[in-house]
Amino acid sequence: MPHPKRRHSRSRRNKRRSHDRLRLPALSICPSCPELIRPHVVCPHCGYYKGRRVIEVKELG
Repeated sequence: MPHPKRRHSRSRRNKRRSHDRLRLPALSICPSCPELIRPHVVCPHCGYYKGRRVIEVKELG
Protein backbone atom coordinates (compact mmCIF):
# COMPACT_ATOMS: atom_id res chain seq x y z
CA MET A 1 0.00 0.00 0.00
CA PRO A 2 1.41 3.40 -0.88
CA HIS A 3 1.84 5.91 1.89
CA PRO A 4 1.59 9.68 1.56
CA LYS A 5 4.96 11.40 1.38
CA ARG A 6 3.68 14.70 2.81
CA ARG A 7 0.94 15.65 5.20
CA HIS A 8 -2.18 17.21 3.67
CA SER A 9 -3.04 20.67 4.94
CA ARG A 10 -6.26 21.43 6.85
CA SER A 11 -7.47 23.45 3.89
CA ARG A 12 -7.03 20.57 1.48
CA ARG A 13 -8.69 18.15 3.90
CA ASN A 14 -11.66 20.48 4.38
CA LYS A 15 -12.07 20.98 0.63
CA ARG A 16 -12.43 17.23 0.25
CA ARG A 17 -14.99 17.08 3.07
CA SER A 18 -17.08 20.00 1.82
CA HIS A 19 -19.63 17.64 0.18
CA ASP A 20 -20.08 15.39 3.24
CA ARG A 21 -22.60 17.64 4.99
CA LEU A 22 -26.16 16.59 5.75
CA ARG A 23 -28.81 18.17 3.55
CA LEU A 24 -32.45 18.86 4.29
CA PRO A 25 -34.80 16.73 2.22
CA ALA A 26 -36.62 18.46 -0.63
CA LEU A 27 -40.23 19.05 0.41
CA SER A 28 -43.28 20.30 -1.44
CA ILE A 29 -46.85 21.06 -0.40
CA CYS A 30 -49.50 18.44 -1.17
CA PRO A 31 -52.19 19.93 -3.45
CA SER A 32 -54.94 17.92 -1.71
CA CYS A 33 -54.02 18.69 1.89
CA PRO A 34 -51.71 21.39 3.33
CA GLU A 35 -49.02 18.92 4.45
CA LEU A 36 -45.35 18.87 3.47
CA ILE A 37 -44.41 15.77 1.47
CA ARG A 38 -41.45 14.54 -0.55
CA PRO A 39 -41.89 15.17 -4.28
CA HIS A 40 -43.00 12.25 -6.54
CA VAL A 41 -44.26 10.26 -3.54
CA VAL A 42 -47.82 9.39 -2.46
CA CYS A 43 -48.97 11.70 0.33
CA PRO A 44 -49.05 9.62 3.55
CA HIS A 45 -51.65 11.97 5.09
CA CYS A 46 -54.38 11.90 2.41
CA GLY A 47 -53.30 9.12 0.01
CA TYR A 48 -53.35 11.27 -3.15
CA TYR A 49 -50.78 11.29 -5.95
CA LYS A 50 -51.07 13.48 -9.07
CA GLY A 51 -54.63 14.50 -8.22
CA ARG A 52 -56.13 11.06 -7.69
CA ARG A 53 -56.50 8.79 -4.67
CA VAL A 54 -53.98 5.96 -4.77
CA ILE A 55 -54.17 4.46 -1.27
CA GLU A 56 -56.71 4.42 1.53
CA VAL A 57 -55.40 6.11 4.68
CA LYS A 58 -56.58 4.85 8.05
CA GLU A 59 -57.57 7.45 10.63
CA LEU A 60 -55.53 7.43 13.83
CA GLY A 61 -57.46 7.22 17.03
